[in-house]
Amino acid sequence: MPDFFHPQLLPAALGAVIGLPLVIYACVWLFRRWSTLKPSARWMLLALIAVIEALYWVNIYAWFIEPNQLLVRRIEVVSEDWRGPPLTIAVLSDTHVGGPHVDAARMGRIIGRVNSLRPELVVLLGDYVNGHLEPHDRTPAENQEITGGIATFAALRARYGVVGVIGNHDVWYDRTLVQSEMENAGVAILWNRHIVIRRTGGEPMVIAGLADDTTGDPDFEAALDGAPENANTIILSHSPDPFVGMPRGPALMLAGHGHCGQVTIPFVGRPIVPLRNERFACGLVQERGERMYVTAGIGTSILPVRFLNPPEVVLITLRSASN
Repeated sequence: MPDFFHPQLLPAALGAVIGLPLVIYACVWLFRRWSTLKPSARWMLLALIAVIEALYWVNIYAWFIEPNQLLVRRIEVVSEDWRGPPLTIAVLSDTHVGGPHVDAARMGRIIGRVNSLRPELVVLLGDYVNGHLEPHDRTPAENQEITGGIATFAALRARYGVVGVIGNHDVWYDRTLVQSEMENAGVAILWNRHIVIRRTGGEPMVIAGLADDTTGDPDFEAALDGAPENANTIILSHSPDPFVGMPRGPALMLAGHGHCGQVTIPFVGRPIVPLRNERFACGLVQERGERMYVTAGIGTSILPVRFLNPPEVVLITLRSASN
C-alpha cells in the first residue's frame, strides 16, 4: 500500500482526489447534452473526454499501482566462460528504502519472495537508500526507516551467501554507514575487490564488485587483482556503463542503476535513460562476446512512478555453453 501522505506522493494523491469528480462531471455533462450537439461536436468531445480519462487512469496506475507490484523474472544465460554445473543467482537492486513505495515492511515481503526462489547466490546491486540527502539533513524517523529497511537483508538465505556493491545514492547518504549496516546484515560489500567462494566440489568462484561509476572509479584490474586464474567469475556493478571496459574472461556482469528508465511508452520506448550508454538500458546485453544483465530494480528515483516497467527480482540460471 503506498503512503499517500509521503511528500513525493501527496501532490499526485490530491490530483487523483480532485480529478475523479471532474472526469465524472465531464461524462455527465456530455451525456445530458448529447442530443443537442452536432454529430461532429459529439465525437470530438467524446474523444477528448476519453483521452483525458485514459490519462487520468494511466497516472493513477503509474503513481500508485505499478510501483507496488513485484515481477519475478526468470532467465537463462549461457556463457562460454562458465564451466561446471549451473548456478542460480537472485538479483535485487535499487531498493531505494525510504522512498514513497519502499519501507521495511515491503522489504520484508520482497526478501521473503527472494528466499522462496531458493537461489544459490544472492547479489545486491546498490542504491539501497532513497534520495540525495545525508543523515544529518534527515529526520531521526527517516534515518530509522532507512536503517530498518537495510536490516531486513539479514533475512536473505542462499547457499553461497549474499554479496553486494554500493550505489551512488548510498554514497550521497553515507557510504561508510551504509556499508557498515549492510555488513551487519551479513552482506559482503565489494568496492573494487573480490571474494572467492568454493562451490560444492571445491571449484573456486570469483565474485568481483566495482566501485560506483558516478561517485568513484570502477577498476576491473583492482577488483580482480589476486583472483585465481581460470576461475568462474561474475562481475557486480551498480551502473552498467563500465561494461565497455570489461576484460575478457568473466562469465557475466550484473548491473542496475537506471531502473530500465522507469517508464516505457508504447511505440516510443524509454524517454529517459540515465546512462552514458543507452543501449545498456535494460535486460541482457551481449557485446564483444561478453554478457551483462541489467535489472529494472525495485524502487524509483526523482519521480516515484513506473509504467510498463514493474519492479522486479531476477532469477538467473547461469549455464556453461558446453553443457
